Amino acid sequence: MSTSTTPSTPASDPRERILSPAYAATTVGLFSLIAFAAFEAMAVTTVMPTVARSLDGFDYYALSFAAPFASGVVGMVAAGMWSDRRGPLVPLLGSMVTFSVGLAICGTAVTMEVLVVGRVVQGLGSGALVVAAYVLVGLVYPPRLQGSIFAAFAAAWVLPALFGPGLAALVASTLGWRWVFLGIVVLVAVAAVLVTPTARRQPAPESPTATPRSRLAWAVLAAAAVLALELLGSGTGLTLAAAALAFVLVVVGVRPLLPAGTLTGRPGLPSVIATRGLLAASFFCAEAYIVYVLQERWDLTPGQAGIALTCVGVVWATSSQASSRLGERVAHGTAFRFGTSVVLVGVAAIALLVWLRSRGADVPALAPIVAYVFASIGMGFAYPRTGVSMLASATDEDRGFNSAALTVADSLGAALALSVSGIVYAAAARGGLDPFPVVYALAVAIGVLGVVAGARAGTSTGVSRDDMGAETPLGQPDRP
Repeated sequence: MSTSTTPSTPASDPRERILSPAYAATTVGLFSLIAFAAFEAMAVTTVMPTVARSLDGFDYYALSFAAPFASGVVGMVAAGMWSDRRGPLVPLLGSMVTFSVGLAICGTAVTMEVLVVGRVVQGLGSGALVVAAYVLVGLVYPPRLQGSIFAAFAAAWVLPALFGPGLAALVASTLGWRWVFLGIVVLVAVAAVLVTPTARRQPAPESPTATPRSRLAWAVLAAAAVLALELLGSGTGLTLAAAALAFVLVVVGVRPLLPAGTLTGRPGLPSVIATRGLLAASFFCAEAYIVYVLQERWDLTPGQAGIALTCVGVVWATSSQASSRLGERVAHGTAFRFGTSVVLVGVAAIALLVWLRSRGADVPALAPIVAYVFASIGMGFAYPRTGVSMLASATDEDRGFNSAALTVADSLGAALALSVSGIVYAAAARGGLDPFPVVYALAVAIGVLGVVAGARAGTSTGVSRDDMGAETPLGQPDRP
């Protein structure tokens, strides 16, 4: 394996932007792919009850959400390995085709079992798509523009957050729920036309990395274990002992998929990866229950509670843009410390307010909504910086591995937190406790770990990959 530490990133005119002629088609194509994936996530959540009712498959309702989340990890690792060996073209095209095939299977499914199979295929494609996009960003955009493109990725979630649920409901009521899946296939094809020419121009790595194929086996193990936890959280009757075993298997399976030292918070790149995973775990654990708790404890309607989701989409994107514009004036380490601290304060505020409400206090519904939106400021500010910092450490030989590691940490961090929160929720309810404060206490505990990882992520050295004992520095320290 080559130990070169110089990333192969293009030079550019300082006046160029991500929509300058040299980058416009690629930017629009990548933005569109992320936006379509975001719309699909929002839309499917909206129409899945209708789908399950139509296919008489409520027994598979939870599995239909868990399946793509788990299979996505396998897609991420496969795309990272392929990118390191051959470049991003085939993984990018393959991910779009696989994603589209999964959507087509879902859109034509006649039973819920077939739809779940489609969701598995769809997850493989969407997981690989994210990694291929990260690799392409590292190859095409110079470092000073990478923050802007990652901020654009965050902005790509804004329109789906604003209009996705309503548009999906409209399509389902007028054309039928199948077109919520099938319509996205056409949109993905349009984005492919824009982004494929740039991917074709990228050369294969000069020194391809022979990534062990066993990583795929570990990814399958981790995905299967996460799926077991998801099923447990969905109340399928699995025991807490089985959940503990599944958790151990997740740790065993994910360890080879991350830079050495990630699980222990080693300073540098491992802590950057850990920060990403813990941010996702804490915030999405809190987010999963915010609409639920607002309805159950504050008697809001789904539409009223859903306003919080819309606000978060806008604020997150705005914070990402601010982080991008500040650029080198704010070091990555500072951004990590600020972002993780803000997320912790926001989630802790929700936990306190929910606990007070459970004790009978007259807490206005606006208070937890404001706390939730406040936490999204930290997510928007720190989330894109993890991608930029990761790419700063990458070489041609390990850019795919590092990109996959970042997205695996993101996906599995959220999946584990959601799975454990489901177990905690059920256990609290069985014990006669109000489950909401207990779930939010879990989110706060994860947020504390995120602050610790964020503090260590700003150091100047770290390990990018270590199967053979070689180390690569995280790159030059950020300028204040």
